[in-house]
Amino acid sequence: MSSIAQTAKNAFTTMTQTEKVAQLSNNFTVNTEASGAHLTTDHGTAVADTDNWLRVTDGTKHGPSLLEDQIAREKIHRFDHERIPERVVHARQALGAAAHGYFKVYDNSASKYSYAGVLTDPSRTTPVFLRFSTVAGSAGSADTVRDVRGFAVKFYTQEGNWDIVGNDIPVFFIQDAIKFPDLIHAVKPEPHNGVPQAQSAHNNFWDFAFQQPETSHMLMWTMSDRGIPRSYRMVQGFGVNTFTTVNAEGKRFFVKFHFVPELGVHSLMWDEALKICGQDPDFHRKDLNEAIDNGAYPKWKFGMQIIPEGEEDKFEFDILDATKVWPEELVPVEFFGELVLNRTVDEYFPETEQVAFCTSHVVPGIGFSDDPLLQGRNFSYFDTQITRLGINWQELPINRPVCPVMNFNRDGQGQHRIHKGTVNYWPNRLQAAPPKPVAQGGYYDYPQKVGGLKQRARGAKFNEYFNQAQLFYNSLAPIEKMHLIKAISFELDHCDDPQVYISMTKRLAEIDLDLAQQVAENVGGEKPSQAARQNHGKKSKNLSQFDLMPENPTIETRRIAILVADGFDFSFVEAMRASILGAKALPFLIGPRRGSIASSDSKLGSLPADHHFEGMRSTMFDAVIIPPGEKHVNTLAKNGRAIHWVREAFGHCKTIGAAGEGVWFLRTAVNLPGVDFANNGSGDAVTSSYGVVTTEKYSFTSSALEPIKFATGNGGFLSNFATELSKHRCWARELDGLTEQVAY
Repeated sequence: MSSIAQTAKNAFTTMTQTEKVAQLSNNFTVNTEASGAHLTTDHGTAVADTDNWLRVTDGTKHGPSLLEDQIAREKIHRFDHERIPERVVHARQALGAAAHGYFKVYDNSASKYSYAGVLTDPSRTTPVFLRFSTVAGSAGSADTVRDVRGFAVKFYTQEGNWDIVGNDIPVFFIQDAIKFPDLIHAVKPEPHNGVPQAQSAHNNFWDFAFQQPETSHMLMWTMSDRGIPRSYRMVQGFGVNTFTTVNAEGKRFFVKFHFVPELGVHSLMWDEALKICGQDPDFHRKDLNEAIDNGAYPKWKFGMQIIPEGEEDKFEFDILDATKVWPEELVPVEFFGELVLNRTVDEYFPETEQVAFCTSHVVPGIGFSDDPLLQGRNFSYFDTQITRLGINWQELPINRPVCPVMNFNRDGQGQHRIHKGTVNYWPNRLQAAPPKPVAQGGYYDYPQKVGGLKQRARGAKFNEYFNQAQLFYNSLAPIEKMHLIKAISFELDHCDDPQVYISMTKRLAEIDLDLAQQVAENVGGEKPSQAARQNHGKKSKNLSQFDLMPENPTIETRRIAILVADGFDFSFVEAMRASILGAKALPFLIGPRRGSIASSDSKLGSLPADHHFEGMRSTMFDAVIIPPGEKHVNTLAKNGRAIHWVREAFGHCKTIGAAGEGVWFLRTAVNLPGVDFANNGSGDAVTSSYGVVTTEKYSFTSSALEPIKFATGNGGFLSNFATELSKHRCWARELDGLTEQVAY
């Protein structure tokens, strides 16, 4: 704004200033550079360091964070309590999704690392409650936004509750918990206008990311396809922090926890995720319930990465740094059990909304490390739950342990228990509720030797920020790199402060020159001519989603749309539905109207459509099938929405199948570029091209009665269709530029 315009604006503001505005101005606090203000505590003491929790350290290795740090505790405490309860009316719907299930170990092989019964006793079936969530959005924001997903598991063990409060990404943005308020303030809506909602595509977040280079690795993960999962059932779960375990001989190990989904790790496409935000903002929650209600129980293998005490210093990174992974070539994951979700919640509020997790909830045989992010989380989570649910939050049914609870904690808001007896302290004359010796099952605190200075500092290895960002980027498949570049370009395009996007495009040159150049060209940044640091070229396994495909190909729980209009081939549709259900996938009939759709054979009658073209879009499904039937396809060919349905599915790289006249519809009406189709006279031969599977003739002998074989080119129409669908998407379409030629 010009100085003249600014002067005019100021004059107008002065003229129109109300008495109330003048009154409010007495409370204005200016935190711009020009104000000359410095950071202080709430009681006015100047703060010299707001990035490091006071801890014991020798300058190389981290020791425990200290509770005496009033500056850190005030910062976290104020952050934990800065929200007030939502309005009952005009409030957003509560956020998150959860389900009940169980955990069971295969055998006692974990006993060499821990004496925790939940990890070592194969005769146990431990109840669990798993809650998924997003992070950046307010309650009620859409499920499919680009974000980290919370993956929090409460194990109701016989020795007490054990909470793994994790994410679907193995690293985090920051190293020290004292920075958590800054991170969340930066990613949440900007303070001057309260936008954007549930989106990191704005100035403050990317400014923070540039100012705090330790975010670089996590940025690669969230801007990758990991940030927009296809389903909660198709995400990994990670404990993120470094914990410890102790075995029966008293030997300690450093561990990271892993959950790997049986269905593989899969994502949406960005255009698809954006559309679902408006078409069905509860998509992931519905998907979870749909799978469980249909008996397709989500399953994860549980494993641990394990480093014996004494070997923690042999790596180039610090194993306590939450912005780093432990590469699996160096520290393999050992699998010990399975987690299964098999029951939906009965009522959302008392279960999903009131469940509360704490990283500090562990059981004998499991403990903590000096991970500085974990040390702060242990303080913060407990503090937060008191604000949310009151001091007696652990007495709520969903949080209550299944084992007996006995102590001398008393009273407080929401107290459920009525304590009978005459003593409420220890020691007491009745010897009531004495402590339990370690030998009898009391919690064992490992006698860790601690030495160093009390100071605000981080270990030397914590000061390296880019090696693993490069490692992750190098490990991605070409299509994943393309998506990551597009994602960062989208985000920075929403930043309207040139200082932000110019700075970040320079920062990307610390990770990869080609990445930085492509993003800079897209967003108007300064295109670097050389790398700020050389890419080391190393890769690691299981960082790409393509490394985490299901062990056995499957289409289980996949949602398949069968497009129908009056005159469809009844026998074909029924055969498809039966085979799809037999493979534990879910078929849906989509027609011009919900309700009865007449088939081409009056003797066979009609079938009810589950949804109509306008009411349910292709974004909600994993694949599309076009049945035979001349009248049926002629109707589809005259319906712009039906044509868009298929073009959009093609643009989102989804599997498309067609038979008989359905092939004509794809070839002529939809006009999919670069795709080969089954030709006239080819009989029941199947053509599979760029994930589009077609056959001119469909018969029961060639396809309907044949079991599905997951191998391209083998078997009939359905086997080829299922094989393509089991790959999740046909990414070659996008890599070869076919999707750019279709309007969707």
